[in-house]
Amino acid sequence: MSLFEMTLQELRTGLDRREFTAVEATRAFVERIAATDDTINAFITVCADQALAEATAADRRLAAGESAPLTGIPLAMKDIFNTAGVRTTCASKILDNYVAPYDATAFARLKAQGAVLLGKVNMDEFAMGSSNENSAFGAVHNPWDTTCVPGGSSGGSAACVAARQAPAALGTDTGGSIRQPASHCGVVGLKPTYGRVSRYGVIAYASSLDQVGPVTRDVRDCALLLQAIAGYDPLDSTSVDMPAPDYAAALTADLKGVRIGLPREYFIEGLDADVRQAVEQAVATCRALGAEIVEVSLPHTEYAVACYYLIATAEASSNLARYDGVRFGHRTATQGNLIETYSCSRDEGFGSEVKRRIMLGTYALSSGYYDAYYLKAQKVRTLIRQDFLDAFEKVDVLLGPVAPTPAFRIGEKAADPLQMYLSDIFTIPVNLAGTCAMSLPCGFSATDLPIGLQLIGKPFAEAEILRAAYAFEQATEWHKRKADI
Repeated sequence: MSLFEMTLQELRTGLDRREFTAVEATRAFVERIAATDDTINAFITVCADQALAEATAADRRLAAGESAPLTGIPLAMKDIFNTAGVRTTCASKILDNYVAPYDATAFARLKAQGAVLLGKVNMDEFAMGSSNENSAFGAVHNPWDTTCVPGGSSGGSAACVAARQAPAALGTDTGGSIRQPASHCGVVGLKPTYGRVSRYGVIAYASSLDQVGPVTRDVRDCALLLQAIAGYDPLDSTSVDMPAPDYAAALTADLKGVRIGLPREYFIEGLDADVRQAVEQAVATCRALGAEIVEVSLPHTEYAVACYYLIATAEASSNLARYDGVRFGHRTATQGNLIETYSCSRDEGFGSEVKRRIMLGTYALSSGYYDAYYLKAQKVRTLIRQDFLDAFEKVDVLLGPVAPTPAFRIGEKAADPLQMYLSDIFTIPVNLAGTCAMSLPCGFSATDLPIGLQLIGKPFAEAEILRAAYAFEQATEWHKRKADI
C-alpha cells in the first residue's frame, strides 16, 4: 500500500513501529498533491518545504520516544483557519495576501499533538456556497467525476481527502458545509455541537452557526481527529466548558438498544431515487444491527432554508463589514474619498455570491425590517430547535439523507441561487438547532457518484452518532471504495 493510501490510524501505527518515517509519509502526500491537483484544484497553498521541515522535527521526537496521537501525521486545513506565517485567503481576492499573526485554536491543538501542515485547501469564498464554485481561486472538482462539484463550502477539504492528497482535513460547517461535501465525495464528515470545538481564529461567516469539524476517510479517524480539537477554549466566548469524552471508546460494532428516528420531512417528494434507495437500504442495515426504527416528525423543517438565509446573511453582513480596504486585505487603487475607497475595495475584493448575501443581510437588518425578518427568523429558529429536542425524547439518533441529490455538474445551478440554496435543505436545520450531525458513505448513484447518510445526535452526543456510524461502516463496504484519480 502506498503511504498516501493510508488512514490516520494506519499512519500512526506505521510511524510508531518505525515502518516508515514522518518525512517519507509527508513526501508521499506532497508528491500526490503535485501529481493530482492540476485536476482537482483542492489546494490554494501547498506548504511543501514547511511540511517536510515539520516532519523532520517529528521524526526526531519519535526517535526520542515522544509520540502524541498526531505526531508526524500530515493534515490539510480549510483556508478559513488562521495559520501564523501561512496566508489565509478565505478563497477571496480581498484576503489574497493576508498572513495571520496567530493560529486558530483548532489548528494550534493539532500542532500541539504533532500534526504536519500540508497546506490550505480551497473553499467557497467566505464559506458561502454549496458547490465550491464561488472561489477566487477557481472551482474544485469532484475526484469521482471531475465534471461535477465536490459540494461546499468545505469542498477542498472533502476533495483532498477523497483524492488521497491528505489523510484528513479540517473544515467548517455553517449550513451543511462539512456534511454535504463529505456526502458528494464519499468520505466522512462531522459537524460537532455548537460550542464543542473552538471557533477562535476561524474567519467568521455567521457566528451563531459556524462550527469546526473533521473530514476523514473513515469513522475511527473522525473520532481521533475530533478528540484532538474538542474541548473548552477561554478565547472563544461561545465555547462550552464541558469535558470531551473518549470518542474512540464509544465505537462498537452493533446498534442493540439504539432507537433511530426517521424524520418524515426528510423523505419527501423530489428526493432523488438513488439517494432514497441508498438511505432506505442503510435503514435496513441498521435494523439488522439491532436498532429500533421509529418514525418521527420535525414539523418546522419547511421553514429552515428561509430562516437560515435571513440569520446567516444578517450575521455575514455584520462580520464582513470589517473588510474595508484600510486595516487589512485588498485596497483599491481608485483615487477618491473614504467612502469611495470602502466601496471600490469591497466591490473589487468580494465575489458575486458574497455580495448577494451581504445585501440580503443588510436589508434584513435595516430600519423597519429587523422585526419583520431577522427577529421573526430567530423565533422560527427556536421552534426548529424544539422540534429536535422533542424528537430526541423518543429516539437516540436521527437518520436521513445529507443532500437531495448526488453531486451535480459544475455550472448546473450557478445561474439559479435558489436551487443551489435548496441543496442544503436537510443539513441547515441541524445548524439552526445547534446540535451535532455527520455524513458517511452509504451507496452510489447509477452514475457512480457517492451518496451520504446523515446521522443527527442530541446536543453534545457526538459519541452516540459516532457509535452508530461506526457500526454501519463496519457492516458495509462503501467507505472502502476509492475515486480513480
